[in-house]
Amino acid sequence: MKSTYLFTTFIIIGMLSLGCEYTKKHDYLLRTVKGDFNEIGAENGYVNSSGEMVIDYGKYYHCVTDTFRNFAIVYTKSGKIVGIDRGEHELYEVFVYDNGPDPLSDGLFRIVKDGKIGYADRNGSIVIEPIYQCAFPFKEGIAKVSKDCNQLQDGEHYQWESKQWIFINKKGKEITTAN
Repeated sequence: MKSTYLFTTFIIIGMLSLGCEYTKKHDYLLRTVKGDFNEIGAENGYVNSSGEMVIDYGKYYHCVTDTFRNFAIVYTKSGKIVGIDRGEHELYEVFVYDNGPDPLSDGLFRIVKDGKIGYADRNGSIVIEPIYQCAFPFKEGIAKVSKDCNQLQDGEHYQWESKQWIFINKKGKEITTAN
């Protein structure tokens, strides 16, 4: 009798844990668009896996992220590109690159807080706090950054200039001076 009770308890706990894992894998929102094309300016929103509207059309100017798990990148109505969590709290601004959000490079993208640049991962978690005035994308595990640099206008583009470039790894640890 006792062994039947233990076996039944074991089966129930196992089924519950599988159910939790299934729910976790299927807990996401999908971008939906009013109209034929998903372009900037088209009304976007997010629905859950049951098709219920969770974030209404027009709440954001544009929804960049198509599958919203932990965080999403959206354009606010004021034109900022920000990362939001599932509670729709703004986490940070996303660095603007080539008129859009900074793309993932080596698993990280640049973010901005209080005018300083840092890095977040594909899950939206900040992995290197925003402390740099200038910061290039990661390539092969290394990024060139500076806490003291100038932005120079070059036609419609700009470039950064610094006498104090350093290289950092993906944990934010300084590797060597780049000068």
